[in-house]
Amino acid sequence: MIKTLIFDYGDVFINLDKQGAMNNALRLFRMDVFEDDMISTNMQYEIGGISTTEFIRFYKNKFSYLSEEQIIEAWNYIIKDFPVHRLEFAKTLTKNNNYKLILLSNTNEMHIDFIKKNISFYNDFKECFDKFYLSHEIHLRKPNTDIYNFILSKNGLHPNECLFVDDTKDNTDTAYKLGLHIWNIDETKEDVVNLFEIKKELF
Repeated sequence: MIKTLIFDYGDVFINLDKQGAMNNALRLFRMDVFEDDMISTNMQYEIGGISTTEFIRFYKNKFSYLSEEQIIEAWNYIIKDFPVHRLEFAKTLTKNNNYKLILLSNTNEMHIDFIKKNISFYNDFKECFDKFYLSHEIHLRKPNTDIYNFILSKNGLHPNECLFVDDTKDNTDTAYKLGLHIWNIDETKEDVVNLFEIKKELF
């Protein structure tokens, strides 16, 4: 029996443009691919290993022709809209109170700050969840096993009583190996609000 629903944030509730953001950044950086030091810095920022100031300084030093504003704009390019019907879905889950609700997101301070400023109902959404875990705050990230073990241990959860919803296959693959039920949602043709229809065999 499913007792806990664990949701990703991006491309589950809020829409992202990952490919567009990547293409935009590569044009800005005048590169064909991201270099290893950029990937490493991004990951460190995502787990709160470096501050926003340090993150921006890295890119300013690497691309001296860019302004701080250009770097921030490129970084936040990925974030698009948050359909209100998904907020209503989260509110309904909270109201019905049939499941423990957890949000588990790989994100960073700049993205969350941007969302807070541009999504008027951010706090309403956050309040729908019993626990709201952001990678830069807990210093762990998906798909590493330790983040799932942290969630399970911290909340006294049994893996076979949890359903984890995420758009990234590596993330759901790790969760599945640990015994969680999963939905690797395809954001191009599926919507989280149809959870109980699409995964009806679990409920």
